[in-house]
Amino acid sequence: MILCFFIFCTAADDSWKKISEKGKMEIGFCAQYPPFESKTKSGNFEGFDVDLGKALAEKLNITADFKDGEWQGLVAGMNKGDYDILITCMSKSNARKKNANFSDTYFSLSEVIIVRKDSKNIKGIEDLKEKTIGVQMSTSSEIAVNSFPEAFGEVKKYNYTTEAFMDLKYKRIDAVVCGYAYAVMQIKKDSSFIVTGKPLHSSEIVMVMPKGHDEFTQKINSALKEIKNDGTYKKIFDKWLAIKH
Repeated sequence: MILCFFIFCTAADDSWKKISEKGKMEIGFCAQYPPFESKTKSGNFEGFDVDLGKALAEKLNITADFKDGEWQGLVAGMNKGDYDILITCMSKSNARKKNANFSDTYFSLSEVIIVRKDSKNIKGIEDLKEKTIGVQMSTSSEIAVNSFPEAFGEVKKYNYTTEAFMDLKYKRIDAVVCGYAYAVMQIKKDSSFIVTGKPLHSSEIVMVMPKGHDEFTQKINSALKEIKNDGTYKKIFDKWLAIKH
């Protein structure tokens, strides 16, 4: 009986207790993906995920402490204790593979094809069988590309989508597959790019926490529901992700 009690105690979930006691949640993300997260010239973080993290923290009566990191190392850093949560536009399917807890969906992100305006012969995925496309590794966009194994002539993979867009601009590749929100940001910066064809895939975007941190996950989901109900989420969405025609 004593042994069983000891095992139960050591397995207890104190994830929320630790965060509430320190008065902040340390949020891991990669500030390379506007409009979700980026860094201003003055060094401040901004974007949809930043405002979302702050709104959630306010509902939980704690502060949000953002920590910029390399995308590929975020989950490992979280499991090592560097972050309490990842709010970094990670898809549910990607999070599931990481053996981690994840929140309710906070955004549905479509993966789209971007080409140069002068690419008159590319109207959709059916025109890419002999073309080279670019995609960022370890993202929902790569998952979408992998679901069409015979659709592309060649798939070139990048550490960052910005690198793929640079190659597209200078005609080293023929198209880029990326999230729609990110595509819109690039098009606003450079009107020589356009979205073509139908979306390849739509991903449910979630926040990610260490496996077994169930109480903290429940707190995040409750706070997310609150900001959706009181209009805070819509204000953040309209600011960063609404498409103005």
